[in-house]
Amino acid sequence: MLVRMISRYCERKGWKIDLLDEQPGEEAGIKSATLAVTGEYAYGLLKAEMGVHRLVRISPFDANARRQTSFAAMSVSPDVEEDMEIEVRDEDLRIDVFRAGGAGGQHVNKTESAVRITHLPTGIVVQCQSERSQHSNKAQAMRVLKSRLYELKLREQEEKQAAFQKEKKAIEWGSQIRSYVLAPYRQVADHRTDLKVGNVDAVLDGEIEQFIRAFLLQRAGRPGDALP
Repeated sequence: MLVRMISRYCERKGWKIDLLDEQPGEEAGIKSATLAVTGEYAYGLLKAEMGVHRLVRISPFDANARRQTSFAAMSVSPDVEEDMEIEVRDEDLRIDVFRAGGAGGQHVNKTESAVRITHLPTGIVVQCQSERSQHSNKAQAMRVLKSRLYELKLREQEEKQAAFQKEKKAIEWGSQIRSYVLAPYRQVADHRTDLKVGNVDAVLDGEIEQFIRAFLLQRAGRPGDALP
């Protein structure tokens, strides 16, 4: 649901969005997914969605129709240009290849085209299985790895600034930025700005601009400004 919401928002903005990797959940849903978004101000706007998202609903997978709470963490990294000076040494990498998952086809599950790269010094793991060739998947995975390393570098610099540190939300359980409540009442509440919206379906269909702008205005010290 979170992947769909973000994807629909990107479509509304006219941004290009590519699914680089998707791992299915053990019982249902998605365990993890990696999206590449290309568009004007994409990183500046989407970083407002970074944090833990909380969903409360009657689970369609529970025969007893009990209300359940789910959490999903979202991280946002800026894309890194090919000429960006991010040093990645071969000896710091562990590269594994495996058969791509997914639905059928002549290529899927027959060749080890999917690539997983582990950056040993930081423990960052990225993988890509969206392309047909191992070479293309490795190139995509390396691009994602560089962007994550760049984000890590930026984060280390930001953490040195005490003022920014007070505003920063850690991506961990218990630090949710927003709740999507579908039962017993219907409401989306942003815990950073106190903005509440009753049209849950519209929000889950990608209408999250108001939450993003409210957060960015608050962070800029202008919470009372009218939203366009």
